[in-house]
Amino acid sequence: MDELKELFKDVYFIIGNAYAGKSTMIKLLAKKYDGILCEENYHNVLVDKLDKDKFPGLTYTRDLKDFHEFIRHSPDEYEKWINETSKECEILELELLKDRVKEGKKVFVDTNISIETLAKIANIKHVLVMLTDNDTSVNRFFEREDREKQYLYRLLQEEANPQVAMDNFKECLRRINSKENYNKFLNSGFQVLIKDENRSIEDTLKIVERLFELD
Repeated sequence: MDELKELFKDVYFIIGNAYAGKSTMIKLLAKKYDGILCEENYHNVLVDKLDKDKFPGLTYTRDLKDFHEFIRHSPDEYEKWINETSKECEILELELLKDRVKEGKKVFVDTNISIETLAKIANIKHVLVMLTDNDTSVNRFFEREDREKQYLYRLLQEEANPQVAMDNFKECLRRINSKENYNKFLNSGFQVLIKDENRSIEDTLKIVERLFELD
C-alpha cells in the first residue's frame, strides 16, 4: 500500500453522501488546476468488458433489459446491490488511477473507494469528506442535471403508480444515506466539509482548496 500512496501523491479524493457538492467541486478543481477529472462512476469506461462472474453487481445493470426492474428493488435488495457494486467499483477505479497518474498532472476524483482503502493509499490531506444532512440527500437526489439520475426519475414517473414507486425508491436511498453511514463518513478521520446552502459555490471552492492545501 505504501507504493500506492507514493503513486497517488498527486491524487485528490472527495467522498461523502448525495447532494453534498462533490461533483461540482471536482469539476471546478480540475479546470482551475489543469488537472485530470475523474467524475462519479468514471469506472464506466471498463464496464462493457467485465466478466459477469467476477463483477456481478456492475454487470447486472450493464445487461439489464428493462430498468423498471431496477427501480422496483426493495430497500434490502438495493442496499445489497450498492454494497456489492461499491467493492467492484473500487477495484476498477484503482486500476484506472494507476494509468491517470502517469500523465503527470493532479488528479481530482469523485470516488467509490472505501474509507478503509483510502486510509491506506492516500495522503490524509488529499481526502475530503463532503456531507449534507440525510433528508436532503434523499429528497433532493433528483434535483440535478445528472443524466443517470434524470433517467431513473423518468422511469419512476412511468410506473403504474408513480408516487408509490418514488416512495419505495426514496426508502432505498434512505437506506444508503442512513445516519449510520453518515456518521461513518463524519468520523472517518479525514477532513469534513458540511454543506451550507447559504455558502456560495465560489466560497466552498476556496474552503476545499485550503483543506487540500492547494491555495
